[in-house]
Amino acid sequence: MSNKKIAVIGGGISGLAAAYSLEEMAQRKGKSISITLFEKNNRIGGNILTERVGDFLIEGGPDCFLSEKPWAIQLCEWLGMGESLLRTNDEYRRTYIYWKGRLRELPEGIMLMIPTRFFPLLKSDLFSLAGKLRMGMELFIPKRKSGGDESLSEFVRRRLGQEIVERVAEPLVAGVHAENPDAMSIKSRFPRFVQMEEEYGSLIKGMLAKRKIMLNSESGKPKWTMFMTLKNGLDELPLTIVKALKMTTIITNKEVSEINKVSGYKIYLKNRDTIDADVVIFATPSYETGRLLRGLNSSISDQLDTIPYVSTATISLAYKKDSILHPMNGFGFLVPRVENRRIMGASWVSRKFSYRTPDDSILIRCFIGGSRNEELVFLDDKDMLKMIREELRDVMGISAEPILTRIYRWEKAMPQYIIGHDERVSRIEQSISKYPDMFVTGSAYRGGGISECIKNAQLTAESVLKYLNL
Repeated sequence: MSNKKIAVIGGGISGLAAAYSLEEMAQRKGKSISITLFEKNNRIGGNILTERVGDFLIEGGPDCFLSEKPWAIQLCEWLGMGESLLRTNDEYRRTYIYWKGRLRELPEGIMLMIPTRFFPLLKSDLFSLAGKLRMGMELFIPKRKSGGDESLSEFVRRRLGQEIVERVAEPLVAGVHAENPDAMSIKSRFPRFVQMEEEYGSLIKGMLAKRKIMLNSESGKPKWTMFMTLKNGLDELPLTIVKALKMTTIITNKEVSEINKVSGYKIYLKNRDTIDADVVIFATPSYETGRLLRGLNSSISDQLDTIPYVSTATISLAYKKDSILHPMNGFGFLVPRVENRRIMGASWVSRKFSYRTPDDSILIRCFIGGSRNEELVFLDDKDMLKMIREELRDVMGISAEPILTRIYRWEKAMPQYIIGHDERVSRIEQSISKYPDMFVTGSAYRGGGISECIKNAQLTAESVLKYLNL
């Protein structure tokens, strides 16, 4: 079955990583395959979008990936991009929470909302004394008996109390995943927490054990920081993958309108061109995959439509350094929902990463929308900038005129892993397995970060080659 035709629909990181993995695996086995990748936009990379303006480097979508999920770093190294990997600037490794009208430092040792150090927590003005005691009680709270899914809020409240839910967990998941913690599935988004409770009976004990293992395995300075990026911008990754592809034809600016199956697949493009394929990989948002499969199997389409999405926007503003009085001594800040502000948070980009601005300037990246205030994403540019500048004035005291602004809207770009997500995805996979020559991958299913998308694309490529007996 050599030289079978594989169609990959979607040119984001999932589609590109699937094509690259297929080529790599086939090559290792000395096999030849033929891949056609379709992207409806004229640009490859999906949500990864980097813009360069003079000496400014602006990320429109994600600006980093997590090093503890190793697949993005591995892929960069396989592509010969090891030298491009960029750590965060450790001297600024602080996060602030906007609470009761001012920015307060998140105590040192709070790792992904779990406290691991006693004294910084005790000194913190972010939590009340009762809140701090309640967090300490986590060590004595028995683990849950039933194994069903629960929301992030329920889980964190049960283990660590309400204060950490509203002041840390909620702004964190809103800022990173644009999700509502009252609806978010703990099992799907933070399976490690569920595992820690199961294994150690306590999140604090689990996190301390994990830290100990990390410290023992690191001789001297760890190679990677928690957040990693690429020196010349994240779009280096999709662009390098494209250059590395040898058996893949990339078709941009042509939208797939429908798909039919007779013996193989017939892929119809908007301009009525058709292309035949033996295998199809959908690396599109689940609602797009659902639309394309509507004519083939409406029940799978309906299942794919049960994964909700929200829209977000990032707004980047550059200022002359000397026009800003705020010390910006950290990576940025998050804003809890109960503060009733329009901004979810902001990244102090020029502090977090080097090579992002000229020496005399700073860059701030703000986040809005998501499950909290989705309507703000659709304000026109003028009103959005006015709103963001008001927010930065109130939170950081910035009244200066920005020297550069960029707005990026991401409509229906963030899948929401609501309670029961795992079961929902398992049902979708079960239904799709009736078509052994059809595969889905992407951020909607089993992990939405860049690294997880790469891992899932690699697993999909393995399944495709197994089906083709290659």
